[in-house]
Amino acid sequence: MYTLSDFDFNLPPERIAQFPLADRAASRLLQLEGSTIHDRVFRDIVDLLQPGDLLVANDTRVIKARFFGAKESGGKVEVLVERVLDPLTVLAQVRASKTPAAGSQLHLADGAFSVTVGERAGEFFTLHFGSEVFPLIDAYGSLPLPPYIAHAADKVDEERYQTVYSREPGAVAAPTAGLHFTEELLAALRDKGVPQAFVTLHVGAGTFQPVRSESLAEHKMHYEWYTIPAATAEAVRATRARGGKVVAVGTTSLRALESASQSGELLAGSGDTNLFITPGYRFRTVDRLITNFHLPKSTLMMLVSAFAGYDAIRAAYAHAIASEYRFFSYGDAMLLTRNDRHA
Repeated sequence: MYTLSDFDFNLPPERIAQFPLADRAASRLLQLEGSTIHDRVFRDIVDLLQPGDLLVANDTRVIKARFFGAKESGGKVEVLVERVLDPLTVLAQVRASKTPAAGSQLHLADGAFSVTVGERAGEFFTLHFGSEVFPLIDAYGSLPLPPYIAHAADKVDEERYQTVYSREPGAVAAPTAGLHFTEELLAALRDKGVPQAFVTLHVGAGTFQPVRSESLAEHKMHYEWYTIPAATAEAVRATRARGGKVVAVGTTSLRALESASQSGELLAGSGDTNLFITPGYRFRTVDRLITNFHLPKSTLMMLVSAFAGYDAIRAAYAHAIASEYRFFSYGDAMLLTRNDRHA
């Protein structure tokens, strides 16, 4: 039985990528097949996928979810939108020296607009906007880069912390495995006979929350909203019928696909998922996974260990650190093949 400590590792701080490479597809790619490791570059993905395979990516778009402002008392406040509930309402994290009271107002973006504090929802607050949420987010918000990136978001980040196929606004963190793809790379895959399909999973800030319990069974996974279009479910069925592989771009795509496959078959539709994948999980839909390198003791380390095998992932991470791969959101990528025998 695995515990939290089993997913820890020592990462030198200089291995954490602080900025994206000039060329998205120039990232390195560690290919893990069973226990065999190959060092490649991301452009090799065209050679590593086969005609008849299906690439499934998450088309969520990161919103400018972070705001700074003040309470009615004048105290400073920071707001991070977690989820847009409807055109006038969001769930958000609110950081302040004292918890704001329900019914009070927060004056955001140097007083450009105000929101009313509603009821609590666990660790989040419901905030009510006076006009539509998305235009205010676009006009006054800032991009919420991950906590391990030291600089404030700038114009480069606003472009590069989005995938080239992002189109459904709602995420507060990027599905980072997709950041390596360019339009040219996707076209080359289509020309080879590797079609692309999409899911949407709006990544929440909970993706950065640490696991605090040594017992994995005690961890409460955060909820995220996802949708599987009918066209994607049909594309997966067609891929299965022709003997191709379903290749998920990122853990968010994998979690959406697996969440919608709990009956044994991928079903189209939308819902909330808190699927927590740990070693021993039986994968139903995804055959291969493109993913970045993940934080120590994170739920995503547990997911990739379940997918490719615990020992194989430990060896791959040790190799990546020794070989000076770049880690986390702006870092390099891995191509993993599902290893049911050792998961």
